[in-house]
Amino acid sequence: MQTRLKTLFVSIIITLTVSLSANAQKNADKFIVVLDAGHGGKDPGNLGNGYREKTIALNIILKIGAALEKIPDFKVIYTRNTDVFIELRERAAIANRADADLFVSVHCDSYTNQAHGAGTFVMSLSKSSQNLNTAKKENEVIYLEDNYEEKYSGFNPNKPESLIGISAIAEENLDNSILLANIIQEKMVKLKRKNRKVKQDVFWVLHNTYMPSVLVETGFLTYKKEGAYLNSKKGQTEMAKAIKDGIVSYKKQIYGNIVDNNYIIKTEDVETVSEEKIINKIIYKVQIAASSKKLEPKSYNFKGLNEISREKEGSLYKYFYGYTSDLNKIKSMQSEAKQKGFKSAFVVAYKEEKRISLQKALNSVSN
Repeated sequence: MQTRLKTLFVSIIITLTVSLSANAQKNADKFIVVLDAGHGGKDPGNLGNGYREKTIALNIILKIGAALEKIPDFKVIYTRNTDVFIELRERAAIANRADADLFVSVHCDSYTNQAHGAGTFVMSLSKSSQNLNTAKKENEVIYLEDNYEEKYSGFNPNKPESLIGISAIAEENLDNSILLANIIQEKMVKLKRKNRKVKQDVFWVLHNTYMPSVLVETGFLTYKKEGAYLNSKKGQTEMAKAIKDGIVSYKKQIYGNIVDNNYIIKTEDVETVSEEKIINKIIYKVQIAASSKKLEPKSYNFKGLNEISREKEGSLYKYFYGYTSDLNKIKSMQSEAKQKGFKSAFVVAYKEEKRISLQKALNSVSN
């Protein structure tokens, strides 16, 4: 009897091992996206004009997921796909356990006046009182969790200093989070939604994720016309498509060919930009693209733009336009890059050849 049980036990282990190995191989080449519908269960979210944020967010997430699941190289994981309560920390943990490539959280906003429009947030530090109001509302759900004092170490979403004190997401993920946020924002604005732009702030749901992560505020339920739109099947379908298209475009930009011509050049060493050596000053560049493709930093590979530089980070190559300590000049170069077709171009900053956050650079200059 013992021998037969041992044989059965070994057989089960072998079957599980083979199954897990097969699943691992099956998912090895998949682009994993974790979709997070804000709130849920005992947490309804905001109830502007009688609408339920938790229901609208879930409907949009399920539509995004259904569309992505039709694309062979995508794998979708939901933090929730029903009306259940999921703790903020667990939402991030789900993404981390899955070793996801992206984390996208969907919400609806509210305010006391006629504020409206769609906006996208990434994890960072911000002292903007308006941004902090949004962050505070989305973070207050921790009070519904058991033992929240223990889990969140005295964190108080009602105190701005508590929000500001949280450490920012890893810098390398922040870059790609901003890229994803810009692409999604562009897609939403094409629906003739008021552009509330990409902002950086402190959200617990983004705080502990180890991959590029964004939080999308699809609109304000408290604004009558917008609330009705987001509560409608048409509105939810359009918003879901915009976010889905943003995710797909991001993947193409990161892992596909970033140029519109056939010049994929094999190169020996990176061509350094003709640059002014500015000691102990903030240097600005415009990040125009990131890709797994290694391209020679020449103007013919980047739609005629000169002053191109390239940096390698992990398996990605990042491409930059410009090199200056003049903030006005770099903003002008960012506009030029966007006019050339690099719609998601954004400004980055360096100090003593080390990458720093743009907020830190601006604070340093103003002090």
